[in-house]
Amino acid sequence: MVKKKEINPAEMQVEDKLKNLYQLQTMLSEIDKIRILRGELPLEVEDLEDEVEGLKTRIENTNEEIAEIRAKINEYKTKIDLATSKLDDYKSQLDNVRNNREYDMLNKEIEFQSLEVELANKRIREAQIAEKSKEELVEKSTQTLNERSQDLEVKKNELDEIIAETKAEEEKLREKAKNIELLIEPRLLQAFKRIRKNSRNGLGIVYVQRDACGGCFAKIPPQRQLDVRMRKKIIVCEYCGRILIDPELAGIKPEGTQEEKPKRKRAATTAKKTTTKKTATKKTKAAEPETPEVTTKSEA
Repeated sequence: MVKKKEINPAEMQVEDKLKNLYQLQTMLSEIDKIRILRGELPLEVEDLEDEVEGLKTRIENTNEEIAEIRAKINEYKTKIDLATSKLDDYKSQLDNVRNNREYDMLNKEIEFQSLEVELANKRIREAQIAEKSKEELVEKSTQTLNERSQDLEVKKNELDEIIAETKAEEEKLREKAKNIELLIEPRLLQAFKRIRKNSRNGLGIVYVQRDACGGCFAKIPPQRQLDVRMRKKIIVCEYCGRILIDPELAGIKPEGTQEEKPKRKRAATTAKKTTTKKTATKKTKAAEPETPEVTTKSEA
């Protein structure tokens, strides 16, 4: 068995390097078109997922806060029960008072415990108001959560349908792109990816169109165009930094050959028009009657 020689991308000619780069660009452009077909659906799905997660965490936190408020209400109720039991004890002790000192002390304790009951009732009312507001917030957030989850399901189904339609094609294009990348020099490939990342339309290599760059449409000097046609070295646009190639290398016919045919047709049509005009004028002259010459008396 004869082993095939492995091609070293660094030893390839510049023309072959440019061809491989342009083929890679076409594959990546097709992948970009597929992504454009998806539109902003992936971003919308991500935003909805984040929103749903945020609403869930908010509901959990509010429920925890409600549980804490209810626990505090129970604590205040137990305090009220203790204070009321003490009040009953102190009131019962008032009947068995021996001196004024004990009487004053019991009255102070009764007053203190009654203040504790009032304070606990106040704290319970405040906690109940807070609990009610938290419950309303939970209801609103659960409602919005249900709406957002429904929207998320719809968007996910749409995205899944689009991905299912374009997944096989995208995978094939990615495999082809990977195979082409193996034929390109790593340094050149890295530079191409950097240029493509910085460009808006994702084009890292373009062909010359009407004496201008196909990416930024800036005019290219004739000497630079000649260097591009020579294909001896990699030429980059001075304005946008994209790699330039010859249209013929990209498989595109020059525009001059396409514009010659309609010019000939126009010339033929103009010639036909002139011949028809001449024949029409001859016919009109032949159809006109000859006017007889009138002689005056003076001439006679």
